[in-house]
Amino acid sequence: MYSIAIDGPSGVGKSTLAKALAKRLGITYLDTGAMYRAMAWKALSLGIDPNDEERVKTFVDDVKIEVKYKDGVQQIFVDGTDVSLAIREHHMSKASSDISRHNCVRTKLVAMQREIASNQSVVLDGRDITSVVLPHAEYKFFLTAKAEVRAERRAKELEAKGNVVDFAKILKDIEERDYNDSHRANSPLTLTPDSVLVDSSNMTAAEVLEYILGFIKEE
Repeated sequence: MYSIAIDGPSGVGKSTLAKALAKRLGITYLDTGAMYRAMAWKALSLGIDPNDEERVKTFVDDVKIEVKYKDGVQQIFVDGTDVSLAIREHHMSKASSDISRHNCVRTKLVAMQREIASNQSVVLDGRDITSVVLPHAEYKFFLTAKAEVRAERRAKELEAKGNVVDFAKILKDIEERDYNDSHRANSPLTLTPDSVLVDSSNMTAAEVLEYILGFIKEE
């Protein structure tokens, strides 16, 4: 068994890369970001501001988050409700960033992530996988790209789905999340000394995949 840990800022394509790696290598992909989005969804469904740590503490111990796979696709359930689509709405990005700052949330989800990774070969992506969740992973990568490039990619994704796009707002949201993720007190986004830095600003997703695979010895 082995683990692949991928960290990086919002909108850089970590999940796309992780899914492609898992498929190519025939191992499990765990979208840790979806787990934080699920926690944020629970808070909002209860009318709780994700920033309000004291109120978040009132439900975090009892909430049940499940990761299931159907035809190889990860699905997220919160207390029995499939929220796989709901957590992908644009406003959930900031909400998950807000709630992820709370130690009570991180403690619960990190324990879940480590347990899953202990039983099988996995690819995990997020903000603190290389530094906190799987510090001893066999393969560690930090994927990044310029904020403007990430905003352009996100805008194209939304336009393709028929959404009206406000590029300035998308860029502002990304820059704010970058700041929040790298300055939070608990498990901030950071480049660890033993991670391979990959700047994908001028690379396609396929090029990033092949580059990463060059570091991995298939078992």
